[in-house]
Amino acid sequence: MRKEFSKLALFAATAAVAFSGGAAWAADSASAKEAEAMVKKAVSYIKANGKDKGYAEITNKQGQFVDRDLYLVALQTDGKVSAHGANEKLVGKVLLELKDVDGKEFVREIIEAAKSKNGSWTDFKYSHPLTKKVEPKSLYCERLDESALVCGGIYKL
Repeated sequence: MRKEFSKLALFAATAAVAFSGGAAWAADSASAKEAEAMVKKAVSYIKANGKDKGYAEITNKQGQFVDRDLYLVALQTDGKVSAHGANEKLVGKVLLELKDVDGKEFVREIIEAAKSKNGSWTDFKYSHPLTKKVEPKSLYCERLDESALVCGGIYKL
């Protein structure tokens, strides 16, 4: 009986640590409100300082548009990446036909959603910048102008 109680106590303690660790990780992730606010701030920044300076600031990993797992992406409506806060190697690439692990053409969907409604959210799966694991993600985008979007997303851990 005592041995079974010890195993149960050990299991409960391990589970508590595991779940509290997950809660701490989730608490350290960006929220939807933070993503929306950062996108709005970047749109204002680009309008005030120009696209060249704005896109450079978005791509700067130590810049004001990167916070924990929240970073921004600037996209052209043809799918070309103008700025990327987590992977500068994507800048200049056309990703219109890029698919997530489920086969969803999420870049195309992001652009279509932003064309039909400014301030839109799109769900897909993408590599988490900190864990490097593919996670469910939701991306918020606003139109910068008729040919450009600024987006920031949250991971749904």
